[in-house]
Amino acid sequence: MWDPDAYLRFADERSRPFFDLLARVPTTDPATVVDLGCGPGTLTAHLHRRWPGATIRGLDSSPEMIAAARALPEAQTVRFEVGDVHDWHVTPDVGVVIANAVLQWVSDHEALLASWADELPAGATLAFQVPGNFDAPSHVAIREVAALPAWRDRLAGVVRGSNTVLPAAGYAELLARRGLVIDAWETTYLHELPADGSDHPVMRWVEGTALRPVRSTLNDADWAAFRAELNPRLAAAYPVQNGRVWFPFRRIFVVARR
Repeated sequence: MWDPDAYLRFADERSRPFFDLLARVPTTDPATVVDLGCGPGTLTAHLHRRWPGATIRGLDSSPEMIAAARALPEAQTVRFEVGDVHDWHVTPDVGVVIANAVLQWVSDHEALLASWADELPAGATLAFQVPGNFDAPSHVAIREVAALPAWRDRLAGVVRGSNTVLPAAGYAELLARRGLVIDAWETTYLHELPADGSDHPVMRWVEGTALRPVRSTLNDADWAAFRAELNPRLAAAYPVQNGRVWFPFRRIFVVARR
């Protein structure tokens, strides 16, 4: 289950890659723009401002996220729907497809990308970004705790491994083979997270994303014990300095045009 409040806890930091991705999309006058994995819809609203003449659609598999999106004032101009990306297809009217930090949750997303690329109309753009930090100390610590005897059996296959996403060159080659023109790059953001609570700030960050499958699997008591085991590991990996933590976060971007 997604928690919109937890996800938006670091809204400014999480939104920056979206705007960096959007800035490289060259399409000027699309008929329809689709935001796959739109989450709570706060970023999808900016697509209407970028392309005011387009039909804007937001799709997310989480009913909680779509409920939050539909409560926004922008819901009057954006069509928000609950849906699975596996069931979505590019239609001839689609000029821009945005997939911002969603494909890392899809185990077979390479096949989906290939399918969408083949369906992409002439002049249309497929733009996506995924986290590239699955080798980061935060995720290493999560996998270490998940492998402990107390949780190993229940969390087998729940926590994602270091091979969850491809490098930028891997996505570039995949989509170039489908005949698309590629603009791909990687960026490491250095987020300044305030240490102003009882939990380590990186714990508060990963609770909104990487730990979501863990939380949905464990009961309240086991979740509290898991967090208690993870907190000191994160504190050791990301020391607090002058009331803050510097948190490097690598992301992979691809803009592909037919």
